[in-house]
Amino acid sequence: MLHKTPGIVLRTVKYGEASVIVSVFTELFGLQSYIVNGARSGKPKSAKGNLLQPGNILDLVVYHQEQKNIQRISEFKLAYIYTNLHVNIVKNTVALYMVELLQKSLKQPESQPSLYYFVSNSLQLLDQANANTAANIPLYFTLKLASHLGFGINGHFSNYSPFLDMQEGTFTDLPPHHSHHLDALHSEITDRFLRVQTTVELEGISLNKDRRRILLYRYLDFFKLHMPDFTELHSPPILHEILDA
Repeated sequence: MLHKTPGIVLRTVKYGEASVIVSVFTELFGLQSYIVNGARSGKPKSAKGNLLQPGNILDLVVYHQEQKNIQRISEFKLAYIYTNLHVNIVKNTVALYMVELLQKSLKQPESQPSLYYFVSNSLQLLDQANANTAANIPLYFTLKLASHLGFGINGHFSNYSPFLDMQEGTFTDLPPHHSHHLDALHSEITDRFLRVQTTVELEGISLNKDRRRILLYRYLDFFKLHMPDFTELHSPPILHEILDA
């Protein structure tokens, strides 16, 4: 049976002489693997295979059978055409980080429409962002993704709760008796990201490269605490090198 659904490309792997298997986070079915025959054949119609770049947002027509691990795509086209995400080195590197984090976080092929639209909107925000906003998106995206996955941070920073306990996922009045917590300064910055509702607010958070680096690795530690099978990402060192340029 054919279904229409938007989807975000996460990974494309060569298969056979001319085909690919593409991992897509779909709005309708969640994480799915699809085989696309002839995507690398050299024929004119195979040029559509160029649309299967990680981070691309597609409109798909797919075959779906619950008992199958690999599905098939009938049709696909771009649902959103990026302005400069694929050619701007900073934005492209941020997008690859976002995609890798999703790959590490999504485990089951279950429909999660609110998460899908959060990711889709975040990629479009990145495409339209200025330099400071783009540099802040990895931190914003990582924190918000945790909330969508069910282990977000509760409460807010204040004079009465100036420390963020990453193990419990809440702000506290005193530093906890373990190392998985943020000091008052980094707790306050984290709270600002958690409160972001508009692009203007995200743009207004001014950080140097060292603070961004510290916070991103602490947020990834937060994922490790709450997702026991979460593994190391390859993209953060590249991301920090590009953002430092």
